[in-house]
Amino acid sequence: MPLIRSISGLRATLGDSLTPSIVADYTAAFSALQPQGPIVVGRDGRPSGTWIADVVLGTLRACGRTVHMLDLVPTPTVQLFTEHSDAAGGIAITASHNPAPWNGLKFIGADGVFLDAAQNDALWHHVDNRLFVLSADQQSGNVVHVDNAIERHISTILGLSVVQRAPHANGKRVVVDAVNCSGSFIVPKLLERFGYTVIPLHCDGSGIFPHVPEPTAENLTGLGEAVREQRADFGIAVDPDGDRLVLYDEHGEPIGEENTIALATAAVLAYGNTGPVVVNYSTTRVVDDVAAAAKQTTYRAPVGEINVVRRMQNVGAVIGGEGSGGVIYPACHYGRDAMVGIGLVTALLRLKAVTMSAAVAELPRYDMIKTKMTLDHRAAIGPLLDECRKAFADAIIHDDDGLHAAWTDRWVHVRASNTEPIMRIIAEAPSFEEAQRLIARVTDLQERSA
Repeated sequence: MPLIRSISGLRATLGDSLTPSIVADYTAAFSALQPQGPIVVGRDGRPSGTWIADVVLGTLRACGRTVHMLDLVPTPTVQLFTEHSDAAGGIAITASHNPAPWNGLKFIGADGVFLDAAQNDALWHHVDNRLFVLSADQQSGNVVHVDNAIERHISTILGLSVVQRAPHANGKRVVVDAVNCSGSFIVPKLLERFGYTVIPLHCDGSGIFPHVPEPTAENLTGLGEAVREQRADFGIAVDPDGDRLVLYDEHGEPIGEENTIALATAAVLAYGNTGPVVVNYSTTRVVDDVAAAAKQTTYRAPVGEINVVRRMQNVGAVIGGEGSGGVIYPACHYGRDAMVGIGLVTALLRLKAVTMSAAVAELPRYDMIKTKMTLDHRAAIGPLLDECRKAFADAIIHDDDGLHAAWTDRWVHVRASNTEPIMRIIAEAPSFEEAQRLIARVTDLQERSA
């Protein structure tokens, strides 16, 4: 597979496009663009992350940088540590939910958020034109091994006002599937601090995936079975780098990844600060309805964490995120964070004294369909978007991220993926059949525009 450069950083397959020289080049270019100061580094647990970390650390030292090495931690832990320290930036070694042959680098600015489009373009330009130098005269930097990053992350979440208001869990039982990666230690520890009894499932930190790592219902059948077998109160799954949270109810049924941000939003607006909410174009309308019930406005942004963050900063949002299970709570830090999501959603359950299924039953109901098609290159989607723009003339159109067409109670979003060579088509409507019809309209237009 080719090297994929996007708003989400750098991803590639091992031994193909991801080599030590590639890792060194991007690391050196990133260092050249950051202000003076240490660089924070962490990895998600994939076995390949160990040699990549060696290359990243060696390159940063050759650039004269001090490195704060957090080692096996979630990406949001790297972000939080960077934001709340004197660091000049951070690098998270991860391919997020991509399969085992993949790994990559996520680049983090001194403010703890991912690089935006302009900053990424500058980074790609520096790499492509080799605008960085490893000088033989450069004094080597030092590596500082940080062993309390997870505890600092947990303490920050425990200090959130919404979390502090919630009563003790009194031993309620939770099954945790951390796909043997970066959430293996922090998620159980956090839940135990809330008073839950944790039943670990795939939490050994080995980085060996026990199933396909993307936290979808088809990949998490074992979690549902474990919740039922253990008679647990709910189940939790996170992706390899700990920025996506998926929840299962007490019956071992997935509540739907879209409902993670909806429940977190309900928690903040009911028990924390009120204010605007920001989600991306592909996120459920349930969030809009939850915000409207609290007399708050929901704004939308292009897919990509940094796009949501920048919009949140612009409108002063109190919470934001993405429907893939990503929760961004500025009171903690500006980044998708499964642990923050756990803190907010479990606080909601304890404050309302309800089960997971009861909390979900209080949310409005829509049906969403997500499909994808292979895409040779991003430009190939252009003719389809033109056809959609004409066909959906009666909708409110946003075209800063593919094409998003919205009506009063339904929407469809067509876009090229930031991280994979595919086109995504997502539709939501009051019924499955109505969502299907929206998808069918787009696929018909695709056949005509091909």
